[in-house]
Amino acid sequence: MKYYLATVLTKGKKEEIGLYAQDRKDANNQAKLKINGIIIKVVEAQEPLDVQFKRFKANLFKNVQKKKIKPDALIAAIRQLAVMTNAGISIHDSLHEIAVSSEDTTLNTVFQKLADDINSGLSLSASLENFEFEVGNLTIAMVKLGEKTGNLDESLYALADMLEEIRANFIKFKKAMAYPRNVMIAMAVAFTVLISFVVPKFKAMFEKLNVDLPLPTQILLTLEYVFNNYGPYLIAFLVIFFMVFKYLVTNYKHIRRGWHKLLLKTYLIGNIIKFSTLSRFTLVFSELIRAGIPIAEALDTAIAMIDNLPLKSQLQSVRITVEKGGTLNKGLDDTDLFENMIIQMVRAGEDSGTLDTMIKKVAEYYKMKFDAIIDGLSEAIEPIMLFIIAALVILLALGIFLPMWDLGSAINGK
Repeated sequence: MKYYLATVLTKGKKEEIGLYAQDRKDANNQAKLKINGIIIKVVEAQEPLDVQFKRFKANLFKNVQKKKIKPDALIAAIRQLAVMTNAGISIHDSLHEIAVSSEDTTLNTVFQKLADDINSGLSLSASLENFEFEVGNLTIAMVKLGEKTGNLDESLYALADMLEEIRANFIKFKKAMAYPRNVMIAMAVAFTVLISFVVPKFKAMFEKLNVDLPLPTQILLTLEYVFNNYGPYLIAFLVIFFMVFKYLVTNYKHIRRGWHKLLLKTYLIGNIIKFSTLSRFTLVFSELIRAGIPIAEALDTAIAMIDNLPLKSQLQSVRITVEKGGTLNKGLDDTDLFENMIIQMVRAGEDSGTLDTMIKKVAEYYKMKFDAIIDGLSEAIEPIMLFIIAALVILLALGIFLPMWDLGSAINGK
């Protein structure tokens, strides 16, 4: 969004009013709707510092306060909406009824607003786009599919199944991470206690020796000094850093793209993101193709629900290839995301007219790959965990005992 200044003549006086818009045409339209008076001109301007600060503060707290709808509540609501839609109840009444009966406050707020938007003439998918954070891109993509095909209830049933599968994978992920997480928390607590209470005792003794201390001991004493003198400030800094980082990632696309690119290059996390994204993309794409949506349009809808920006850009090139008259398998091959076996399967599907079936099989393949990563998560993390534990133990042991050994050697030398 860009910042514009509208010069307005009101009651014989000129005044400048700031507003945000996508472009100058949008700014002119907004000025005509929102501002009373004669609009003289609308020009793009530099956003004042005080306005920037107010917007930063408002967005920062808005991002922190945002809450997603609980997965269980969303799945139940989607299933209920599918049943009511299938029974012929209007979308507005269905949404209102679900909002009233739900105990999830976020779902209640979102669905009530959706009902109001439907009443004012918006489509369900257009209204859902205002709640992308709360409901997720997959929900928006599947609702769009239902509206395009006229089978909203079927799309909602399929969406509920997908969300249940994602929920099951998340639970599996949490279980796989439980043991490593608990071990690392226990080690962190033990290390903090040692640094805060044990190391200071040795510090006093080392200071009396008045000798050059080895590097591990210097590191330990530095950590002890930082923990005991700047601990609260360090925690406050980390909290503020997290809030600012979240704000920057949410509001600046180039920063979000860099963060997503870094995640894709991170050990284990990169594969989890890649295969979960490709699994969902191919699953939604196969549903769209099966429903008779043209390939280019199906690609648009399926790509829209992808969160990772580098992956999204790579898959958007497939849409461009297809638009130019190229084949789907050529577009997928150019992305370097898909294995040769997958490209061959898609080519066979295009040649035989069974593309939807082949894409469905591809989705099952990526789901299998993703499940295998989740199942082997504990084993993959164990080497990292052992390395960190070993490093902390060695640091403590060398930091405390090396000066004592040096002292013992000096005494024996005498």
